[in-house]
Amino acid sequence: MTDRVLPTVGYADQPHPVPWEGPETLSPIGVPLVDLLDRVLATGVVVSGDLVLALADVPLVRISLHALLSSVSDRVPAPWPDSGPL
Repeated sequence: MTDRVLPTVGYADQPHPVPWEGPETLSPIGVPLVDLLDRVLATGVVVSGDLVLALADVPLVRISLHALLSSVSDRVPAPWPDSGPL
């Protein structure tokens, strides 16, 4: 067998790298994806992005997208009358 090489960390003020003293691998958190998605939607999350359409490096159209994703509870009353927002 060959010897195992430990990862190293180098600093600008040190002539030689220092062996890494942290965990070699990160252990999985153990949270199922369904629970993570449920928590994110319960608290809400904002998704943002920009889209730029350009021709010959000249930006022609810029679209900014912002979306709020959250769950809705039937226990919280709607802010509009029974007819709905439309």
